[in-house]
Amino acid sequence: MVVQDKKIVLRIALYAGEILLKNGAETYRTEDTIDKICQSSKLWHVSSFVTPTGIFISENRFDGISFIKRIKSRTIDLNKISEVNNFAREFVKGDMCPKDALKRLRRIDKGRKYKNVIRMFFTGLASAFFALLFGAGLNDFILAFLISMITIIVNEKIEKLSKTTFLANAASGALISLLALLSKSTGIGNSMDMIIVGSIMPLVPGVALTNGLRDFISGDLIAGVSRVAEAILIAVSIAVGVGTVLKFWVYLFGGVF
Repeated sequence: MVVQDKKIVLRIALYAGEILLKNGAETYRTEDTIDKICQSSKLWHVSSFVTPTGIFISENRFDGISFIKRIKSRTIDLNKISEVNNFAREFVKGDMCPKDALKRLRRIDKGRKYKNVIRMFFTGLASAFFALLFGAGLNDFILAFLISMITIIVNEKIEKLSKTTFLANAASGALISLLALLSKSTGIGNSMDMIIVGSIMPLVPGVALTNGLRDFISGDLIAGVSRVAEAILIAVSIAVGVGTVLKFWVYLFGGVF
């Protein structure tokens, strides 16, 4: 295989890995996809090293071709992960030329997410049922539904402005706590605890923690430590936001909630 062909295959593998990693895929899945794409094109001497913030691919033979990709932002989009997995299976079968492969990856990468209205509604619905699961009444069910929808909008706006996940989650936690307190104090809500517990569920880093543990089990220790640390940091930021508002409420108004 000539150098130019090798570069195209490595770019395809790198692009597929990038889409997987920045949409919430596990480290071992990303590395496995990269390796299979390269091996299907008879690049047997390719090494890949993936962390939650970067991808490194190197062809270890005489050409010494290497690619590095920095991953600056990560989200959760299981639909894109599924599409890349399907793409990788088709590419490995050998039924796709490199140009078509790159075009398909670009379509997957730029694919539209669900509409904001749909995401808000189902986020609110999930939060409301979590509150119900923990023993909330009808009023708290409705309040958790509304508060979580408001919070997810605020969270996305702050994250776009600040590019800081800690600040966005802390502000979202504070907003949830404040709205729950106001609901309870005005008599609309019955249990402040149930409203808060249900409303913060969309912010809880369950996927990051699960992926971190799966990376540990797979032997990717650096990625495992990074993801677990990220999950802990997100949980701390939510707790800081909720706890700060509760503390100030007690200080200003006194009494129990």
